[in-house]
Amino acid sequence: MAISFDRALGIHDDALRFRSQRASVLANNLANMDTPNYKARDMDFASALEQASQASDSIAMKATHAAHHRGTGLIEGQGDVMYRVPAQPSIDGNTVEEHVEHAKYMENSLAFQATFTFLNSKFKGLTNAIRGE
Repeated sequence: MAISFDRALGIHDDALRFRSQRASVLANNLANMDTPNYKARDMDFASALEQASQASDSIAMKATHAAHHRGTGLIEGQGDVMYRVPAQPSIDGNTVEEHVEHAKYMENSLAFQATFTFLNSKFKGLTNAIRGE
């Protein structure tokens, strides 16, 4: 019997890819903190999940109770890159707020690590299943 990695890993491999892309966007914001007229950008995980749930080639999720929401698996993990509205815009037109970017980067980093840890445990489980342990 063949192992379907899409079913075994669920949305977590795509979530890891999304978190990596978001880290790149947030790091770019921090790198351009002093660039005049630079607009801070970010990606939204919820919108990426919503886009994936509307995808036609999605993976069906199993509902084990009548009260569960019907959904689909995340295929691409692609979110829209959006511009962030600053709380205090600067005079030079730059919308990057250092404290906000650091907080968002750390939040994304923790989510990345949690997803990575979960994927690691999934692979360990698959390895044990293949070995028959």
